[in-house]
Parts: sequence; C-alpha cells; structure tokens
Amino acid sequence: MSSRMFQGVVLQMKDSVERTVGVIDSDGVVVACSELTSIGEQWPGAVAAVRACDNPLVCFEGKTFKQLAGWGSQFDYAAFVQGEDEQAAALCSMAVVAFNGAKTYYEEKHDKATFVKNIISDNILLGDIYTQAKELHFLSEAPRAAFLVRQIGPADVATIDVIQNLFPDRQSDFVISVNETDVALIKQLNDGTDPKELQKIAKQISTALTQELGVKVVIGIGTVVNHIRDLARAYKEAGVAIEVGKVFDTEKTVINYENLGIGRLIYQLPTILCQMFLQEVFKKNPIDALDQETLLTINKFFENNLNVSETARKLFVHRNTLVYRLEKIKKLTGLDLREFDDAITFKVALMVKKYLISRGIES
Repeated sequence: MSSRMFQGVVLQMKDSVERTVGVIDSDGVVVACSELTSIGEQWPGAVAAVRACDNPLVCFEGKTFKQLAGWGSQFDYAAFVQGEDEQAAALCSMAVVAFNGAKTYYEEKHDKATFVKNIISDNILLGDIYTQAKELHFLSEAPRAAFLVRQIGPADVATIDVIQNLFPDRQSDFVISVNETDVALIKQLNDGTDPKELQKIAKQISTALTQELGVKVVIGIGTVVNHIRDLARAYKEAGVAIEVGKVFDTEKTVINYENLGIGRLIYQLPTILCQMFLQEVFKKNPIDALDQETLLTINKFFENNLNVSETARKLFVHRNTLVYRLEKIKKLTGLDLREFDDAITFKVALMVKKYLISRGIES
C-alpha cells in the first residue's frame, strides 16, 4: 500500500480538521500524518493497544485509534486523531471512512487479480492493458491457459478457496470468482507445456473439489495464449467448451476447446441452417422416423469404426441381423452407413439434431 495515497487524503483533511490526523501500519510506523515531522515515527504500543481492545475505537497516549478494513481480523492499518474526547472519536471514525475508500480504490487499481479479472471480462481497453501491466510489473508475454470451473448443482462458496490452495502463487496464477457457480483459473505455464498437462490440471481441480467439498463440476479449457491481451479470448473459449460439451459430450467433465472438433462448428451455426441441412439429408423420411433400437445400432456402428463384425459382437446379434438393420436404415434414409461419405453425413446429421434439441427445437 502506498503511503503517498494515505498522505494525499490527510492533506485534503488538514484544512478542515484542526487536530493531527494520520495512519499507522501493522508495525506501528506512522506512514501518513498532518504533522509531517511525525512521519516515520514508531508507536508499537499503539498497535498492541488496538489489537488487544474489542472496541473499534481505542484511546492510547492522548490519541484515538481505529483500525482500517483488512482481510478478516488481520491488522493492516489504523487511523488516529489527536485527543481522547468525543470529538476525536467522531473525527477518527470519519477519517476511517475516507481512508477505507481510498484504500479500496488503490487496491482495485493496483491489484493483479483485479487486473486479470477486468481483462477476461472485457472490462478494460486494449491500450489500458499495456499501461496497467507496466504499472503492476505484470509479465505480459508468457504462456497462460484459462480454465473455467462450473459447479453442477448446489454451489459451495468454499470452491474458490480449494482452488486457491491448489495454486497458491498469487503472482503467477489467478483464481477469480466470476459468479455464484463459476470460478476462473488463469494459470501461467512453462514454455512448451504438453496439452496433456492442461488435462491433468483440470482433473486435479475436479478431484480436489469432489473429495473436499463433495462438489461436482465441469471444467472448460481454452487455448494456450502467449500474451495477456488474448486472455479474454481464451476465457471465452473455455466457456464455449462447456456449452458445446453440454450438447455433444455430456459424459465428459473436462472439455478442451481444441478438442471440440466439428461440434464447435455446428454450435456456431444459425439454427435455420441446421434445420435446412436436416431436411436436405433426410428427404425420404425425417430422422425422427428412426426408433431407439435403430439409433442404438447406428451409434454402436460409429463407435466401432464402421466394422460390421465388431459391432454385431458388441450388440450381441448375428452379423446378418446387423446387415439387415443397415439395409433398413438405407431404405428409410437413403444413406448407406457402410459407405464412408454417407456415414460422415449421417454422423453430422445426428450432431445437428442434438444441437437443435438443446436449443429447444424438436423438428
């Protein structure tokens, strides 16, 4: 915390307050004072008195002290006013309000985590990113990954603490509360980090939250970026990964944007184009004409790389039975799934159908 910031507030108050006003830090050092000669003096007894007293206002050696807002019960700074009377108490309380306001503004402006949050929220201009990074001595060019952790079911406020404990380096890794259910992790990486390492990090988070809090989460991972100006894009990609995963990879709890494949393209298409595509593919009969047994057969066929014998074995049916079902599908849809091009078309059509259903469009 800059003593100049406190001194600036003191100087503004000096003309309006006839008494000596100032601030001491946790070591009892006077860091700001309307009597300039007092700056730098040490009053350890005052710190002990403030810590020992349950009342917010403490009188000590002819001065009234009141602690400024800090993290929990941690003593950070205290304001003081000359005198131990009621007027001194009132002036000290008013001074604390002014100092706390200035302190909060300073911390928000000069806090790296707030800076990163503003970047991923698109709450800062591009030009200001460079300026503020320089002021904060923030490393602009370094490989970083964005993870978005979304809680499924009842949210637990302790989620952010668990993740923070996993990544305690607050100068390189930033754990940010986005809303009631979402927590973002901006993690600095080593050069040449293997993409599998991102998966391990996400799994580590998921396991810790499940074991410590019983919280289930889904985690989206954005692409690795090498400059802070691209963090907003990486964060948005992590969000897209979760949304696309809800449609096409419902069983996965960790989804990497780079592994979304064709699902990412479909997700970005207008629904009207998707409907037109389905109508063009299924001219003979709509996809809804296929019963559940037929859809199960199709999915198993795709899972086994269009291998008839292997699919028949997995379905516990005779090979000829499977061939009969595939012929039936061909008659209904006009697509022969044993042909690679037709199989691709059908696979994409199934994904498009899933996407439309997720948007509340049944046909």
